[in-house]
Amino acid sequence: MPTSKDVARLAGVSQSTVSYVLSGKRPISDPVRRRVEAAIEQLTYHPNAGARALAGSRTHVVGLVVPFGASADPAGLLPFIETITSGTREHDHDVLLVTADEGPSALTRLEGRRLCDAIVLMEVEADDPRIAVAAGLRVPVLLVGVPDDPRGLTCVDLDFAAAARLAVEGLVERGHSHLGVLGYPAGAVERDIGYVRRFTGAALAAAREAGVPCEVVAPVEHTADAAREAVGRVLTAAAPTLAAGGGLGLVVASGGAVPLVLSALGERGLVPGRDVSVVAMLPDASAAAMQPPVSNVSTESRDVSRRAVRELFRLLDGPGEDDDEGGGTTVHLVPPRLTHRRTTATWGPPG
Repeated sequence: MPTSKDVARLAGVSQSTVSYVLSGKRPISDPVRRRVEAAIEQLTYHPNAGARALAGSRTHVVGLVVPFGASADPAGLLPFIETITSGTREHDHDVLLVTADEGPSALTRLEGRRLCDAIVLMEVEADDPRIAVAAGLRVPVLLVGVPDDPRGLTCVDLDFAAAARLAVEGLVERGHSHLGVLGYPAGAVERDIGYVRRFTGAALAAAREAGVPCEVVAPVEHTADAAREAVGRVLTAAAPTLAAGGGLGLVVASGGAVPLVLSALGERGLVPGRDVSVVAMLPDASAAAMQPPVSNVSTESRDVSRRAVRELFRLLDGPGEDDDEGGGTTVHLVPPRLTHRRTTATWGPPG
């Protein structure tokens, strides 16, 4: 039996647009209305009156699924949770936070028990087993992250590839002739969280285009020993460059590793911004508060979260007058920003 989601897919519109064509609650342009009506006729779709009445009864709750597994960085996730929670309150909705790493079963439970009107998924893997289930749910689902196959779902994320390029190009422009990328913890690497591959791949590509050697050390756990080992490996690889007077730049991908990396450099008598440069993926406030203030590519967590809330309620309430009424996968990437602080120096050409 065809569903309203089938009608939406065939008509190339959102499921909420189909609802508005049927209910007349919002004005819909004539071309879009005709596409929806043609799809309804082609599929012989008959909306169930009881289901429509039930669908009109909202819980005013949004499910926020954030698995706090081994790969999660709680400090990094907190700004997302805070901003999404406050944003949903502005829409008169509360947030039900699901932190257990339950996979697809968490989604089916949320919908099956009618606990929420919509779901936000975070920590999205490249090949995430939750996506196939999410795409078949009756409630809107938004992804904070971009899997390899979004299956028609709306995705919002930082542009991690652009972030990596910003970090690398910013160091190259300041004369650094050898780079090291200190990657994410093993949990994120092994789960193949979507941004891990995009960030590392883009950093290597940018260094290759610039003709600058680049060492990638991954995984890097958030421990002092792991930071020491990672720093040591890059320094060993860059020894000829340093001996010739060239500049070494480190890109720290995971915010939780930054204080440990700074400490590991200090143990070797190296001063960030004088002997070696450091650019980290960090929120601006965190980077500015460190000692010394760390050059950073902002993770834009609050901007990403605000965009996620906006897109979520567009899915939930239907497009506004100025919104695109088209359907299918939509990916919104928030542009990053690079800010140089005290941990980056400028080098001339190596001698």
